[in-house]
Amino acid sequence: MEILTEAVKMFAGGREILHGIDFELRDKEFVGLVGPNGSGKSTFLKCLYRVQRPTSGKVYFNGQDLDELSYRETALQLAVVAQYNVCSFDFSVLEIVLMGRSPYKNVLERDNASDIHIAKQALATVGLEHLAERRFQTLSGGEQQRVILARALTQQPECLVLDEPTNHLDIKYQLQVMDIVKRLELTVVAAIHDLNIAAMYCDRLIVLYEGAVVRMGTPAEVLTEDFIREIYGVQSTVSTCSDGQIHIRYKAGMQL
Repeated sequence: MEILTEAVKMFAGGREILHGIDFELRDKEFVGLVGPNGSGKSTFLKCLYRVQRPTSGKVYFNGQDLDELSYRETALQLAVVAQYNVCSFDFSVLEIVLMGRSPYKNVLERDNASDIHIAKQALATVGLEHLAERRFQTLSGGEQQRVILARALTQQPECLVLDEPTNHLDIKYQLQVMDIVKRLELTVVAAIHDLNIAAMYCDRLIVLYEGAVVRMGTPAEVLTEDFIREIYGVQSTVSTCSDGQIHIRYKAGMQL
């Protein structure tokens, strides 16, 4: 799946949050959106998954204007895993995952054997098939996030949007979620807070700063010591490991 945006702007509270974002996501590419808090990452992603409507500009899915697609048609192509997922009702894990089949259903249509098979396959993909009958609210944070990922996979989307999905998780669960997503070989766009995580998993990074795109490229091209100092206001050392992976070490007490 390919996503293209042209000059996307967003105004809220009397000020411009996004300043004309031009963005391209290629088929099967894993792109990370990085930048300081308040830079517009989540706002931009919400324009893609239609929680917010851009004030101006265009969004295209596979060359088709997003405004010409119904919400159901959008949900058949794109699924979302967000940072926090509150469930007020005592649903089982399988019931939560089956909610991903909603775009395929008519009103009041019940889940069938095919839906249940797809949901159980998604749970197996995230390693939680053994918890299908557990209550969602009894799970750890890492398990809950993998259930939400399974729900997204049950939509059978072409593209996944990850809106800072691991910020509240321990490092073990951050890596679990990102490992699973990387193995799926779907088209992925993710807002990522941790630059080392972004460097590990993303093919390309797009940097937002104060609502504008200020740089894009591979992690090695983008995440330089000078750039981190300029955008984040901290001193760091960027090194390259034996496997070619870059690693960022921040210097305590060296904030600018």
